[in-house]
Amino acid sequence: MDTGDPSVPAGRRQGRFTLPAVAGILTVTAAVTIGAAVAGREPDPPRPRASAAAPAANASPAPATRPGELTSGPLMASSPPMRVSIPSLKASAATVALGLQPDGAMQVPDSATDVGWFTRAPMPGALGPAVLAGHVNWKGRQGTFFDLGRLAAGAAITVDRQDGSTAMFTVTRVEQYPKDRFPTDEVYGATDHAALRLITCGGEFDDATQHYRDNVVVYARLAHAHPA
Repeated sequence: MDTGDPSVPAGRRQGRFTLPAVAGILTVTAAVTIGAAVAGREPDPPRPRASAAAPAANASPAPATRPGELTSGPLMASSPPMRVSIPSLKASAATVALGLQPDGAMQVPDSATDVGWFTRAPMPGALGPAVLAGHVNWKGRQGTFFDLGRLAAGAAITVDRQDGSTAMFTVTRVEQYPKDRFPTDEVYGATDHAALRLITCGGEFDDATQHYRDNVVVYARLAHAHPA
């Protein structure tokens, strides 16, 4: 498999499904990974990498823009996401909040279908990069983000929000990165617009570590808001 090709569907290995699932999530200040779950075994809690410090429990999110930076494109008031849909993949899932555990480990979705929203990042539609992460597969079940690597620029992503509004995003690009070279600043850094990042695993599955080698990241920006 060419693990550098983002069009390769995440979670597929040599033409068959793999049971373990890892969805990589890197916070603005800490790099953590959704743990593997193999056929009924609960995952070990993900840990921050030694080179990065986890934010304190009461830490505030990083600023959405740099000082003096102008904003571009539509913006929405903050409202938590309730559901994410990707029409071209026929994928739709409820969102669950993901925070940090007391030991600094990232919380993880506990099902194949739920998609986690990282609460230390902006809310989808508001200024800055909102982050949603989902499993490739989980305990033998195909995850909502299984085909995330198939998305192409121009694809639509919609996020239904708690206030009854819908944030409509357009994919700008899809990338695949080795986990040890994840571009934290590019994914989680300040933006001048309402941005969205969808993250899951991709590439080959490493039997030795029981983890996928890569992460697939979908970059998108807010195109429309309903109601406007």
